[in-house]
Amino acid sequence: MGWVTDHHPDPAGLSACVQCGLCLPVCPTFRLTGRETASPRGRLQAMSAVADGLAEVDAKFEEILDFCLGCRACEPVCPGMVPYGSLLEGARAEIVAQRRSFKRWLRGVAVGRLVGSQLFLSSLTLLIRLVQLLHLGFLVPERFRRTLLGIRPLVKQPPRNRSATAGQGPRVGLLNGCIQDHWFPGVNSTAAELLVRAGFQVVIPGDQTCCGALAAHDGHADRSEILLSKNRDAFADCDLVVATAAGCSAHLRDNFDNALDVTVIIASAIADGRLPALEATGLEVVVQDPCHLRHAQRVVDEPRAILRAGGYSVVELDDDGLCCGAAGLYTALQPTASSELGERKADLIRATERTLVASANPGCEMQLRGVLGAGYRIAHPIELYSEAIHAAPVTTNVPEVERKP
Repeated sequence: MGWVTDHHPDPAGLSACVQCGLCLPVCPTFRLTGRETASPRGRLQAMSAVADGLAEVDAKFEEILDFCLGCRACEPVCPGMVPYGSLLEGARAEIVAQRRSFKRWLRGVAVGRLVGSQLFLSSLTLLIRLVQLLHLGFLVPERFRRTLLGIRPLVKQPPRNRSATAGQGPRVGLLNGCIQDHWFPGVNSTAAELLVRAGFQVVIPGDQTCCGALAAHDGHADRSEILLSKNRDAFADCDLVVATAAGCSAHLRDNFDNALDVTVIIASAIADGRLPALEATGLEVVVQDPCHLRHAQRVVDEPRAILRAGGYSVVELDDDGLCCGAAGLYTALQPTASSELGERKADLIRATERTLVASANPGCEMQLRGVLGAGYRIAHPIELYSEAIHAAPVTTNVPEVERKP
């Protein structure tokens, strides 16, 4: 049958692969299994076979593509600059179209509709809060339990900034995100405060929605485009659009000309002297690179620059940016592989003998907290930086964020 949608893998992208194999050593699933079909090269061969009419979008093709994390670690090392991320999304869009099932439909509802519903997310957050308060985690299905353990204590979270404007200067639209907004609101509040302090006018549009990354990664391209369209309208009058979750910022950067990850804009403000840099304090922090920051956006130095500006000494993992195994829905869809990758990452962190970890993505943070257990703190780099400059004897006037009704 071949391809049936307009989202299918681009022929030029597929032909750019020269089968050199440089992607194999950096691919987490190939390192786990040693199987060619669990490598980027093998998956591209499967896509090409369908494109050439030699294979179908069948159960085997679905299995091969579903096992991929979508971490895009293969892209920086590829001499042919194969756009693997977009090819993967296109192939999964074909699976959604040709391999219809109740599970696929349910996943589409979850990542295409529910993550953009404030009512659903608020209800889910309330349920999780009750589970945390009453210690009912043992009732949660095992494949979701590690994610639950990784969520910050919700009763201690600050209020959410659903719609606000503050400061003067270039207009920066702040993406609330879905789980970031509900389960990690302190990250967004910190981002807003730092951006105002750096001389920006921060705008948090009330009519924004989910960025659409989860839908796109799972093959629900049409639904992802609907979410992107809503956000284009919501952020139309902004000079920049900033996201505090690496997965969100990567998706926005692929679809918006003026989108940045928060670590990029904060690091730039520190370098320009618009935000302070502290002397080293001797405190050490382990840096974990989210895949969609390091591989998809090539953002590596900025989180480290932010931490050093907060007085921290950076401890590297030397893991070549190996994925922690979170990868959106992967923890639920491929629990065994996700758990194995999470434990590998946790072992590397334990080996440093440090207990403070910086990670710029909520999915990674939940995965790390779930596998590391008690005794470790995982926080966003901008949170650690903000805490440091607030503790230092630095005086500044920070405008209050005015909440809109």
